[in-house]
Amino acid sequence: MKTLAFIPARCGSQSIKLKNIKPFCGQPLLYWSAKALQDTPEVDEIIVATDCAEIEKVACDFEFSKLSVYRRKPVNARDTSSTESVMLEYIEYAQVPDETIFVLVQATSPLMQSKDFSGAFKMMNRVDSLLSCVRVKRFFWNDEGKPLNYDYRDRPRRQEFNGQLMENGAFYMNSVENIKRDKNRLSGQIMVYEMPSFTEVELDEPDDWLIAEKMMQKYILKSKFPNKKIKLFLTDVDGVLTDAGMYYSESGDELKKFNTHDGKGIELLRKKGLKTGIITSEDTGIVTKRAKKLKFDYLHQGKDKEGKLAIAKSICATEGIELDEVAYVGDDVNCFELLRNVGLAACPANALGKIKEIPGILHLEKSGGEGAVREFVEYLFDNGLV
Repeated sequence: MKTLAFIPARCGSQSIKLKNIKPFCGQPLLYWSAKALQDTPEVDEIIVATDCAEIEKVACDFEFSKLSVYRRKPVNARDTSSTESVMLEYIEYAQVPDETIFVLVQATSPLMQSKDFSGAFKMMNRVDSLLSCVRVKRFFWNDEGKPLNYDYRDRPRRQEFNGQLMENGAFYMNSVENIKRDKNRLSGQIMVYEMPSFTEVELDEPDDWLIAEKMMQKYILKSKFPNKKIKLFLTDVDGVLTDAGMYYSESGDELKKFNTHDGKGIELLRKKGLKTGIITSEDTGIVTKRAKKLKFDYLHQGKDKEGKLAIAKSICATEGIELDEVAYVGDDVNCFELLRNVGLAACPANALGKIKEIPGILHLEKSGGEGAVREFVEYLFDNGLV
């Protein structure tokens, strides 16, 4: 039996512009639901249904083998359009077989994991449809001042209170046959797949973003973030501290364009007591001068047969620290091994695709030479990593 996962992703959003591709924990929001589905063995195909080129490009850039993009009709991409309308539109367009399990997934609930989908699939053979929920242990009242789920005269203790199940909006499962017949994401005998309480948040307002990112970092990305504080900050030069452009004066002198905001970021790290360093394959006097001006503790220029990782390990040995206490930002293939081994890795927006695919790497919004290093520095401070 085929399983098709369907992610509606409109361009329009009443609260947050282009919400579905707004950066969330270093990746476009849409990435997290698509990645969880890509990693789920039971999912055969992922469809991102969008109405604009921006989201289509971002989705295609993921290069997930199961994912393809469907350009939905404008009539089913309005603020007033139901999700069921675009589901039915695609089912008819693609002539999806009736026996197909159709999984509606909402990108605005990014805290789902592949294990959630796999767990839900195991339940589907016993019911007609299924939805994800969280258990909420709160006491509810109606407008008339009457309690809905407990007796206020005999208030239960929290540990003895079973609470109520609430939709978290993460996903819904049903057969295509049922969806076509009932024009609804749910039908027949319905079962609930209970998810952890931290998955309750849905990204509808800017404040939701702050809460959800903290939850993502604490519960899902914890293995991808350093367990220790960062003690050494390393950076590449071309394409990171610069825009990767090659500039020459009339006399043939090579020039490089740096960003003053990056310089301030390095200063902030130095004041915090962190060691800083540059590891670059190029060897120029310009970089030497820049490193001296910004008071980098380490500067290693020129190609090294052992590579950047070996250089970083040598610096760690000198400082008496481990690689998981190192943050590094790089953009090209010669940065690959070092980025894969440090405690926290980041890449600018202009980084090569291979670098962006490194598991757990932080995708910065700014490109090299446009303040990407400063953005990474602020990320360290904002998340208490220094």
